[in-house]
Amino acid sequence: MKKFNFRKVLDGLTASSPVIGGGGAGGSSGGGISSGGTSYPGGATGAAVTIRDLEIQESLASEHFQICKTVRHGFPYQPTALAFDPVQKILAIGTHTGAIRILGRPGVDCYCQHDSGATVLQLQFLINEGALVSACADDTLHLWNLRQKHPAILHSLKFTRERITHCHLPFQSKWLYVGTERGNTHIVNVESFILSGYVIMWNKAIELSTKTHPGPVVHLSDSPRDEGRLLIGFESGTVVLWDLRSKRVEQRCYYDEAIHSISWHHEGRTFMCSHSDGSLTLWNLKAPSKPFQIIYPHGKCLRDGKKPESCKPILKVEYKTSRNSEPFIIFSGGLSYDKACRRPSLTIMHGKSITVLEMDYPIVDFLTLCETPYPNEFQDPFAVVALLEKDLIVIDLTQSNFPIFENPYPMDVHESPVTCTAYYADCPPDLIPVLYSIGAKHKKQGYSNKEWPVTGGTWNLGTQTYPEIIITGHADGSIKFWDASAITLQMLYKLKTSKVFEKQKVGDGKQIAEIVEEDPFAIQMMCWCPESRIFCVAGVSAHVILYRFSKHEVTTEILSLEVRLQYDVEDIITPEPDSIPPFPETSSQGPSLKNQSLSGSTNTVATEGVKDNIPCLKVKSRPVRMPPGYQAELTVMLVWVDGDPPQQITSLSVCSAYGLLAFGNCNGLAVIDFIQKTVLLSMGTIDLYGSSDPYQRQPRSPRKSRQITAGLTELADSPVSLELERCKSPTSDHVNGHCTSPTSQPCSSGKRLSSADATKVNRRAPGRPPFRKAQSAACMEISLPVTTEVGYASRRAMLQQLHGVSIFSHDDHHSSGFTWIEKESRENSFSRSRSSSVSSIDKESKEAITALYFMETYVCKNDTTISPCLWVGTSLGMVLFITLNLPSTEEQRQTEPVMVSPSGTVLVLKGAVLTFSCLDCMGGLIRQPYEVWRDMNNVDDNEKSRKRKLVTFSPSSSQEMADHQFAVICSEKQAKVFSLPSQACLYVHNITETSFVLRADVVTLSNSICLACFCANGHIMTLSLPSLRPMLDVNYLPLTDMRIARTFCFTNGGQALYLCSPTEIQRITYSQEMCDNLQDMLGDLFTPVETPEIQNRGFLKGLFGGSGQGFDREELFGEAAAGKASKSLAQHIPGPAGIEGVKGAAGGVVGELARARIALDERGQRLGELEEKTAGMMASAEAFSKHAHELMLKYKDKKWYQF
Repeated sequence: MKKFNFRKVLDGLTASSPVIGGGGAGGSSGGGISSGGTSYPGGATGAAVTIRDLEIQESLASEHFQICKTVRHGFPYQPTALAFDPVQKILAIGTHTGAIRILGRPGVDCYCQHDSGATVLQLQFLINEGALVSACADDTLHLWNLRQKHPAILHSLKFTRERITHCHLPFQSKWLYVGTERGNTHIVNVESFILSGYVIMWNKAIELSTKTHPGPVVHLSDSPRDEGRLLIGFESGTVVLWDLRSKRVEQRCYYDEAIHSISWHHEGRTFMCSHSDGSLTLWNLKAPSKPFQIIYPHGKCLRDGKKPESCKPILKVEYKTSRNSEPFIIFSGGLSYDKACRRPSLTIMHGKSITVLEMDYPIVDFLTLCETPYPNEFQDPFAVVALLEKDLIVIDLTQSNFPIFENPYPMDVHESPVTCTAYYADCPPDLIPVLYSIGAKHKKQGYSNKEWPVTGGTWNLGTQTYPEIIITGHADGSIKFWDASAITLQMLYKLKTSKVFEKQKVGDGKQIAEIVEEDPFAIQMMCWCPESRIFCVAGVSAHVILYRFSKHEVTTEILSLEVRLQYDVEDIITPEPDSIPPFPETSSQGPSLKNQSLSGSTNTVATEGVKDNIPCLKVKSRPVRMPPGYQAELTVMLVWVDGDPPQQITSLSVCSAYGLLAFGNCNGLAVIDFIQKTVLLSMGTIDLYGSSDPYQRQPRSPRKSRQITAGLTELADSPVSLELERCKSPTSDHVNGHCTSPTSQPCSSGKRLSSADATKVNRRAPGRPPFRKAQSAACMEISLPVTTEVGYASRRAMLQQLHGVSIFSHDDHHSSGFTWIEKESRENSFSRSRSSSVSSIDKESKEAITALYFMETYVCKNDTTISPCLWVGTSLGMVLFITLNLPSTEEQRQTEPVMVSPSGTVLVLKGAVLTFSCLDCMGGLIRQPYEVWRDMNNVDDNEKSRKRKLVTFSPSSSQEMADHQFAVICSEKQAKVFSLPSQACLYVHNITETSFVLRADVVTLSNSICLACFCANGHIMTLSLPSLRPMLDVNYLPLTDMRIARTFCFTNGGQALYLCSPTEIQRITYSQEMCDNLQDMLGDLFTPVETPEIQNRGFLKGLFGGSGQGFDREELFGEAAAGKASKSLAQHIPGPAGIEGVKGAAGGVVGELARARIALDERGQRLGELEEKTAGMMASAEAFSKHAHELMLKYKDKKWYQF
């Protein structure tokens, strides 16, 4: 625990010649002390501060922090393979990126990743053994140990001369059959992962008279009747039954069409093949010359006995028998070509009925779940697991209408592309039950009444059980609330913001002017007050909606306000940081703005065709029925101004205690009173300064020409002009609602942009939208502002040198708009840098509002009392305090106006401001005031209970302890701590010079607080408060696309999350305590389960059925019989979970931890083996005792001479 004495820090402070709140954008003044990148200014920085002995105890230290991943939610991105363990009842999904997700009962969800990142081709469980084999596209087999909470690779085997195409592992066998592209079949011992010398060569499998290669192996399976016979399917249409004992072909089958899959009848006498012409063929081993039945399930039957028309390929078929009904034939594909518009389908043939189940996405793979794991018994299928490109569904086969099971996993995170996220830990405990009860009423109906069949593994709540809620905003305007408690994820409630607006019908006269062609309702940012349950969202069409929560249905009109935000300054002169003029210290700077409702403004289009006062969307004017849950109370629409479309909203904040809503963009700031439904403030950013503006700006020059246009025009500009348009303001691109244009501290020398240059950069043709389409806070691509081709080339070289990343060539994809899905595919090039040198090149004339924060604090210097105010942060690093004069009583609050005025207080940081927070005099976090939730629509409540109840966090009553606060402000470059009301800068920490901060939050951890930052270079950092000591700096997450940037967010308790793929949410922790407890919170994949016994087959069936139960694979494939395989064929690679993986590790902590983990794994394996040996010894002892007893009885009465 470290103590900081403020006497030492503040001793040199005097009232001489103040510099804006703490020394300008550069941070500390001369004479400060610096330690670890944190500056302690010692120069004159503001009004005199009363000095006293006051010690802040900071309990957090570096040992409280550690980064690790906790759990991954959502649908596996780009799935490629599927496997199921019928005894353990767990499901595995492989992906294109080399990831494996293993799912069991709800709460059992494990993610593991191949280091190579190669596509997973196939997965095979060692049934009831706690192991999994994966075959990857780099021709490597991996054996995963699932008997631990974090699965690890035990062995790997890389084929160096052949490509793997298909694998098969028989039930209760340790020998894996591997088919290759050359048509050969190899055999691998899964215990040692050593290749057997037994090889089935393709030229021995086909007839000598055959002149063509049979193609790759597409199927391998042993006969259900005799495990000594292996069925090999080649792509060309050849099927071979190979006798493993005699090492020769027993039977061959030929067909003209290519084979995709084969499935056995459980008796082992017949099998079924699916072909590329949409046909299914049935073969009998007694007559292999031709199929005894050919079926075209979806083909048209032609007259005169002609062959039916070919259909689409049947990619997979499964032939499953049932004890009490007709067999099931289930296959994917095979539809007729003349139905090109039909969706992907799964067909179920049961007896004479054929059911076609159409899917929303293409089918990747499917599996039939059966009652028995033994292939030679009646299968009795009860469900089908269908893995689609973007969904996982399970179909109930026991009901005639084939309903689907309700999926307990959060597989629909990506139902509409995620555009923003929010994460709230330690929420009010009543929130989750309330949201769940409301959301349950809107759940889909028609699910199967049976339980979800994937029930493997075990999971408990663990020690961390505080309520957590994740909110996701989507491109279609929907918002989803998720219960994220105890590292699980369950959908609570879904809100559709699009229901607030009218649907634009084709042919209607447009009373609106859209600025996006697709996804006009996309959510850009969200602000939620969990205590008051007030929820506010900002959309991509420059609209804001405020919701209140109610348990009662209501039918009412939605009030709409229209706001004009215009920026009228183009030219800017940047002063020297040290020459910024002082600001007045009184709050009388500028006149107060009284209530002015702009809702009555008329939508107009000027006679010359210039759009003015036109919103981008039309709010429903009729009464709207709103079900229980979140109900829209107010919408605020930014309108077109003199032909200029409204800019995207870059910051949003709401305060339920004040009844105020604030938002801003690159044009200015708006403050809304949502109690009286009026606009209190609608002001350009420059007007907020008044005479305190540190920048010398010149009035906007009149337009030299205005292009007449009445509607939206397509963006068909040249790449250069479009690039200039995107970069004309700091809000051309946004990350999590914060400006991401290069804006750092003012330039060291004053520079004035010429009118010509400003016009080039900032002028846009009237009527053109400021962005291509629904970029939202998630803007998929980040552009680089340029003025000339020379500057662009130098910028490219500079960024490549700084970050080693390739910069987009924007010439390739600016000719038309993209959908969110198309943008997802373009996210893999992150091309933004904000080094100081880059920032100096990219000065922007517009100043965006990037952060807002309501708080009760000292607004002006020398204030003696705290008062409500609004902190405003801008993209130029300026922090302004807006005074809020609220009516004193609740009755007056309903009728009298709220006075809003700039205070004249301005603080300066380097880079765009990202976040604010306020600490009390003891260094504790001061929460924002809030209103206690009340149901506005509850008619049963009495008048007293319907009154507003406000909760404020006032300072201590002790005068000595309550006369100052600390303001924590973080920008994209640095963090500062100011003392209020003196506005003295106490601490400065320059977070980064070569990169920039994407997200920063003040969070609680271990009963203390810290500042958590995520940088564009992938570093996650934490700083102590208030001293800003670095406690964690880990290069954790290389930022390769903007998806991570726009969705990354911190929360209390040392947790964070981000969207790691378009369909998955990755949660991480930076808390050492949570890392230590993570093992207790995760589920176990493997649970000891008895393998079901094979059913009694009867004496005659066992005698004449040809069962190969006595087949000994070890005798055939072992080294003694088959010899050793060629060393050049495959290379054995010990996995990190084996002791060989530790031999090369260096000594020290890492090596010791690895050895300890291996020792634990080996100890578990030895204990398992010991348990099995003990059981065997007990069985042997019992048998010996039995035989001894029988022997004793036999010779008990015999005399010695009778022996």
